Amino acid sequence: MPDPIDRDVRKPTVQTGIWIGEHGWLHRLFKSPDNTSPKFRFPDLLGACVSLAFRDTPSQRRLVEYLVTQLTLRNPRTERRSCDIWAVQFELVMAAHRAPWNRFPNPMFELDQITTACVAVAMSLPDGHAQVLGQARLNLRDRASRSRGLEC
Repeated sequence: MPDPIDRDVRKPTVQTGIWIGEHGWLHRLFKSPDNTSPKFRFPDLLGACVSLAFRDTPSQRRLVEYLVTQLTLRNPRTERRSCDIWAVQFELVMAAHRAPWNRFPNPMFELDQITTACVAVAMSLPDGHAQVLGQARLNLRDRASRSRGLEC
């Protein structure tokens, strides 16, 4: 059987952008001594922030509220970093991008702004580090159960 062509293979992660301040928070969490056994990488940490931001209606409201009341006041030329995210969580970001609150006549927020807001929502939680690491574990479990193991 012939090997599939690279363009036909769906990659497990998608590259997105995140604003520098929130990227710094993720980097500190990545380096944290609490991030161990396993040590979660950026796709796991960013994916956990996205999962937390979309886990329920109040969290989604906090996300939209942050975008409208805080991110819009920041310099739109703020430096960004590229960051991978698991495809499952990227679908949540895409759904938010297509949501009624992000359509005409409302202002349109870009994908990097939505992912940045997801991290900001996680940062605002009283125990944000612990919740992100806990959600990363849940996401790993779910990913492993869907694929019957880890990507090799």
